[in-house]
Amino acid sequence: MTKNVTTNVIAALAILLLSACTSPKNVAYIQNSGTFAADSSAFLYEAHIMPKDVLTITVNTVNPEISAPFNLMVSPTLGNASTGSQTVSSTRALQTYLVSNDGTISFPVLGTLKVGGLSKAECEKLIHDRILRYLNGKEDPVVTVRMANYKISVLGEVARPGMFTVNNEEINIFEALALAGDLTIYGVRDRVKLIRKDADGKRQIYTMNLNDANIITSPCYYLQQNDVVYVEPNKVKARNSSVGQTTSLWLTSTSIMISVASLLFNIFK
Repeated sequence: MTKNVTTNVIAALAILLLSACTSPKNVAYIQNSGTFAADSSAFLYEAHIMPKDVLTITVNTVNPEISAPFNLMVSPTLGNASTGSQTVSSTRALQTYLVSNDGTISFPVLGTLKVGGLSKAECEKLIHDRILRYLNGKEDPVVTVRMANYKISVLGEVARPGMFTVNNEEINIFEALALAGDLTIYGVRDRVKLIRKDADGKRQIYTMNLNDANIITSPCYYLQQNDVVYVEPNKVKARNSSVGQTTSLWLTSTSIMISVASLLFNIFK
C-alpha cells in the first residue's frame, strides 16, 4: 500500500512538472511564414507628428544670414546648487518646439503652424513653402525636422522592461522586444497588447499575435512614438505568482512525507 501511495504521489508531481512546460508551438515567432505573401508587406513606414512631441527644426541657406531669423538659438543656463547662482554657458543649441495638444507650434517669423498629424516630410514642405514668401526668390531653403523625444515602452514578461529612445524614428515590434531582451518563456506571444494614442489624444488597445507571420502587415508592426507594449504572463507564471506561504508550507510537508514514505518502503520491503 505504501508503495502505491509513493508511486501515485511521484506520478502526480511529474504531471504537474510536465504541465508547467510551455508548448514549443507557442514559443516560435511568425510560424506560418511559408504561406505568407511578402509583397503585401512592401511599404515604407514614416513617423507622424503627435501632440507633446519635441521637434528640432533647422533651416539652411547658402547665405547663413538669410536663414538666421528662422533658427532660434538658446544658451543653456547652468546652476550652482551650493550658492544658488546661475551662469549662462557659451555653448548654444537650437531651440526645440513642443507640439501643443491642438497640434500646433509657434515658429519664428512664421507664427503658429499646424503640424500635428503631418509626416516629417509634410512638415518640412509646409515650413519650406512658408519661408519662401520671405526670401523673394533669393534662396531655396533646406528644412530638416527631427523628433527629439521618440520613445517607446516595453513592459511585462520581457527580460529588461523599460523605456527606450529610438534615434532613427522607426522601430518595429520585434526590434522593440530585442531592446527589452526578448520575451521570457512565460510571455504570451499570441496576445501581446499595444497601447497607442493617436493625434487626437484618443487611446486604443490592440492585440498582436507574434506567432502569425501576418503581423508584418499589421498597422501595429511599426511602433509609433509613446507606444506602450505589454506582454502578459501565461497561466503557469500566474499560478506561480499566487503561491503563498501556506502553499509553500504544504509543498514542504508533502516533500517530507514523500521522503518518509520512501524511507519506510525501503525498510519494510
